[in-house]
Amino acid sequence: MKFLASVFSRQGFAVLFLSALLAACTVVVDDGPGPRPRPPRPEPEFCTRQYEPVCARRGGDRQTFANACLADRAGYRIVRDGPCRGDGGDGGGEEQTFCTREYAPVCARRHGEMRSFPNACEARAADYRIVGDGPC
Repeated sequence: MKFLASVFSRQGFAVLFLSALLAACTVVVDDGPGPRPRPPRPEPEFCTRQYEPVCARRGGDRQTFANACLADRAGYRIVRDGPCRGDGGDGGGEEQTFCTREYAPVCARRHGEMRSFPNACEARAADYRIVGDGPC
């Protein structure tokens, strides 16, 4: 009986009212599991027919594609701009690759032959595979 009397007294009523008011004003903010990951970059639905040939490689397979988009969609990694050497009977050495004169020597190999080049671009232009930084 004393409990009911204390709840209905002025002090008990004030405490009960303030407790209810405080509970009603409480806000819970949920930030979620953390920062949202960036959505994956959408792949193009189609590739243009623009002819800008690239030489691309997947594993040991090299292939010339009409453009970088087609090579990427086929799962190939672009090795260099222009057709692959030996594709289409182009004579192999007639194409030109323009490289900077930057000196960052690399060691490269072709058919078991090791050779040093002033930079990676010149090694790729000579159809060598880079095996290490610095001269051989």
